[in-house]
Amino acid sequence: MFLENTSLSSKSIKEKYLLISIVIAIALGFLIGGIYPKFSIHLSIFGEAFLNILMMLVVPMVILSMVVGIARIKNLRSLGKIGSKTILYYFSTTAISVCIGMILVNIIQPGVGADILLPDDSFTIINKSSNVTDTIKELIVGNAAKDQQGLIAYNLFLAMVKMDILPLIVFSLFFGGALSSLGLKSKKTIHIISTLNDGIMQLVNWVMYLAPIGILGLIAARIGKAGGFEGFIPELQSLGKFSLTVLLGLLFHGIVILSLALKLFGKQNPFSYCKGVGAALLNAFSTASSTATLPITIQGVQQENKVSKKISNFVLPLGATINMDGTALYEAVAAIFIAQIYGIELSTGQQVIIFITATLAAIGAAGIPEAGLVTMVIVLKAVNLPIEGIGLLLTIDWLLDRFRTTVNVWGDSVGAAIVERQIIKKPLKKSGSE
Repeated sequence: MFLENTSLSSKSIKEKYLLISIVIAIALGFLIGGIYPKFSIHLSIFGEAFLNILMMLVVPMVILSMVVGIARIKNLRSLGKIGSKTILYYFSTTAISVCIGMILVNIIQPGVGADILLPDDSFTIINKSSNVTDTIKELIVGNAAKDQQGLIAYNLFLAMVKMDILPLIVFSLFFGGALSSLGLKSKKTIHIISTLNDGIMQLVNWVMYLAPIGILGLIAARIGKAGGFEGFIPELQSLGKFSLTVLLGLLFHGIVILSLALKLFGKQNPFSYCKGVGAALLNAFSTASSTATLPITIQGVQQENKVSKKISNFVLPLGATINMDGTALYEAVAAIFIAQIYGIELSTGQQVIIFITATLAAIGAAGIPEAGLVTMVIVLKAVNLPIEGIGLLLTIDWLLDRFRTTVNVWGDSVGAAIVERQIIKKPLKKSGSE
């Protein structure tokens, strides 16, 4: 017992110092990037190496964790229950986040009377998906022109190369279900896959020791590319009211709505739970990628917050792909902001369309940096707003992207706890996870 308590204490101390190190790395990254912009750009090699390592772990983690999670569900009927509750949670929180953003942007009206130079008509974004129908089609069968796989993939290995996570999730879902249906015959196979998954998690543990260095490189290089404080601060000031509107919406949704949902439906202490996934949230802010953060998110939810593996291995990879609360809020605010800048008055019907398309478009957004800019085209076209307006946001989008990605990851983490609580209908075990 003494040795076990000592081990837990040692682990807790390591986690504490890791979080402190990451916070210091973020602060130093801003300072170095702001004061020495030319030098800080050279630090990008540390950030890119760290990001590549994380991305390298994503595909095997998604496949192995989901196969193991589904295969351990002895009654496949319960899979439908888990899936339905997960989808219900994701759609509900995304819709709520869009509502919050639309209410704030209509109250604050950041685009009304703003002295901002409109972009010229030469600004374009290449995107073949011009409406929601095309997006849904892409989601199901992919896009051959882009070599992009849909839910139903024709080449699983191409999906791995392109890091199209949705088809990998679908394959893993059915393969795990098939193994589960075999009963005792698949016991050894499931054990091997489970061991491989544990090996990936151990790699994540090791990678976390590199996190402060990698995060320092990512933040410093990005601030440096913005021209240091001399270039970054004017950009922030020019879109100050817009940035404030987005940040207020994200803070309210993340701190109030999601925390309240975690307390009421997940029966968890929001502060303690947030601490358990603290490394994942800081990593999300640094990388602006929910996909790259997935390995660390799974580690925090399972090892620190003790959410069962068979639930979190299903909920988290799916969430990193389709749950984009922050992105949906941002796209709704941005669309109405662009309308205000151009002096276009939106009717109630048009705002309803923005609500629907922002919710759906966010689901189609990839879990990579600034992917929301591409899907925003769908929202703007749905109500005939000028696509060139996106050019207004380019200077500040990279920073706001980090905040909305953090909210996305927090939403995924909260979802795992809520779904588990609603499935098992009893207090979560504090001693370990399945």
